[in-house]
Amino acid sequence: MGRRSGLGRGLEALIPVAEGPAAAGLQQVPVAAISPNPLQPRTAFDPEALAELAASIREHGLIQPLIVTCQGPERYQLIAGERRWQAARMAGLATVPVIVKEATPQQALELALVENIQRADLNPLEEAAAFRQLVDEFGLSQEQVAERVGKSRVAVTNTLRLLRLPAEVKQALADGTIQEGHARALLGLPTSQAQVSAVQLVVKRALSVRQTEELVRRLVEPPQPKPAEPPQPEARSLEEQFRARLGTKVQLYRNRKGRGRLVIHFYSEEELQTIYEAIVGDSQPQERT
Repeated sequence: MGRRSGLGRGLEALIPVAEGPAAAGLQQVPVAAISPNPLQPRTAFDPEALAELAASIREHGLIQPLIVTCQGPERYQLIAGERRWQAARMAGLATVPVIVKEATPQQALELALVENIQRADLNPLEEAAAFRQLVDEFGLSQEQVAERVGKSRVAVTNTLRLLRLPAEVKQALADGTIQEGHARALLGLPTSQAQVSAVQLVVKRALSVRQTEELVRRLVEPPQPKPAEPPQPEARSLEEQFRARLGTKVQLYRNRKGRGRLVIHFYSEEELQTIYEAIVGDSQPQERT
């Protein structure tokens, strides 16, 4: 079996250490000389958590170095570590430790993506957007993306599908109002309107992922076949008699040949018991459904 790239081989396998004057191992460079990575897949940073990290850095310094690439004389661009860089700026550090590497834009995106995945820092939509960028802008197949980030191809495909969701569902997922499992279940609905209506119901009722899957299953089930002909007056009269006797909704479907079906509805175990006693005349049913 061939060696895997990405997480399977570690961050160091993705891009080489820079050569030349900039390749002096761990260096201290001015915070102001570093610019953010324009391909950073993470777009949301928790202000409170960032402030806590800044306080820790102010007290103990920046322990883990940033990874940067050289952009010119005394100019660097972040590859990985933007959260630490932002916190270092908040903490008022003049210089920070960095490791300088050579990197193409694709490699910079891959490394930033892998680092965030390892730290579980990305929400599902940020991860999906980064995967889409690797596919659309850098021409990687989904299989190649999976190899780069140490995931299965199926996992990458399922994550990319989240980008098809309407804005309202994406917002609920980004906010953490629903989980990725909810979002994947909602993809089973045929239209954006149905997905939006369903997510509102999921949030209102605080449905679990499994309950959401059941909701989607019910919504996509084909409707019950309608009777070939509208109920005749005699059928409606019989329905009313059944309802009066059983105390519940009853539907009678009958064709011209005298065939059909009688549907008796119940909405609780107690109602089922009542119907059983009314039909059988026995308070102890042999089998409960």
